[in-house]
Amino acid sequence: MLKSVLVVAAHPDDEVLGCGGAMARHLARGDHVHVLILAEGVTSRSEQRDRSAATEQLSVLAAAAREVHDRLGSTSLAMLDFPDNRMDGVHLLDVVKAVESHVKMTEPDIIYTHFPGDLNIDHRIVSEAVQTACRPQPGNRLRQVLFFEVPSSTEWRMSGNSGFVPNYFCDISSTLDRKLAALGSYALEMKDWPHARSVTACEHLARWRGASIGVAAAEAFVVGRMLDTLFMT
Repeated sequence: MLKSVLVVAAHPDDEVLGCGGAMARHLARGDHVHVLILAEGVTSRSEQRDRSAATEQLSVLAAAAREVHDRLGSTSLAMLDFPDNRMDGVHLLDVVKAVESHVKMTEPDIIYTHFPGDLNIDHRIVSEAVQTACRPQPGNRLRQVLFFEVPSSTEWRMSGNSGFVPNYFCDISSTLDRKLAALGSYALEMKDWPHARSVTACEHLARWRGASIGVAAAEAFVVGRMLDTLFMT
């Protein structure tokens, strides 16, 4: 049975960093993959949030995101305008309502989102908003919530974090090239090796996660919720 998948990410590039290979696998099997990006991803580079001064960068990043998802073949892409790396200044309920709207619209079987212990504040808020928006309710078709890792954020948290200890893996041996190509389209966001958010580092991580389970490449997740439907009537 084909699935409806919703990827909820804080910034353009997080979705590919965290689960680009899994997205490509879902799309290859015919699943519907919807992507929701909540923050604009640029204005934190200035001391004050000034969209007018960042118009060109915002346009470039939005165009890159559209190019990435056109190439991947994503079913839909929604990009909102929450403030980059300032989402702690937004009422959590506003973020929850935005997520709830897309959950209602896409009716996902599976949601991929940020690990709640990331260093990046936006990542943590998005993860909490997803958990709140996805409270178990009778009749809800959601069966899996999976938390992904984002290089240069998940592993940089020094304290107050139980640590990213993956217990769910997706074999992306056949889709790693598509993930790396998509990251290449996010040139504004990617760094040079040996930065943790370089294309080379992301390939090394995928290879290591793959070696951890005996395949050529993998993405790793922490299970937030997993409902076994095998014995459900």
